[in-house]
Amino acid sequence: MRVNKLTIAALAVVAGLSLTACQNDDVAAAGDTPAASPTAAGTGGQDGRQGNDASTGGSDGNDQAQGSVAGTGSNQNGEVGECRTDELEVSAVEGAGGDDEGLVAVEFVNEGGRDCSLVGYAGVDLKTNSGTVSAERTGEEAETIILKDGESVSFAISYPINNSGGSGVKITSLVVTPPNETKSVTLDWPGGASLPVTDGSGSSVKVGPMGSAGQGG
Repeated sequence: MRVNKLTIAALAVVAGLSLTACQNDDVAAAGDTPAASPTAAGTGGQDGRQGNDASTGGSDGNDQAQGSVAGTGSNQNGEVGECRTDELEVSAVEGAGGDDEGLVAVEFVNEGGRDCSLVGYAGVDLKTNSGTVSAERTGEEAETIILKDGESVSFAISYPINNSGGSGVKITSLVVTPPNETKSVTLDWPGGASLPVTDGSGSSVKVGPMGSAGQGG
């Protein structure tokens, strides 16, 4: 019985030492765990790199700069482009003619927001009850007109007065096409109501170059 008690006591001591060793191992393992925590700092680095995304605001700034590129109202490279029909306000008034010849002045006002040029002759057609009568050029030298924004220029149309006593050819409207343009403007005819009937050998209606009826401002 004495031997058995000693044996049991010895086993208890060994078991106690084994348990203490296991607990020390667990404590050591738990102490190793915080070493992994510095990897969390890496997420801070990720956030820092994402902060560079703010540079995309620069592209927005570039877009805004592109929106302010020279407006359509200005001439590119300092060159003065030709006046377009849509940039011009066109009107016609009766001028001071004579006993046998009437005059109509056609005015172009530059409302395009830029300076533009006009050179040559405008196209002029009279619509009548007998068809279209196209004006012939007078042959005067045509100078280049630089029409500043808001300024005006006029040219003259001459036509024969109907003194025949007959009804003649009734004029219904005036069609004007600016120089070097294809788009026309139709206006009321402000001159005499009719043209005398001719033999058809050439037009009796004449048109002068830009500035032939004086230049406005």
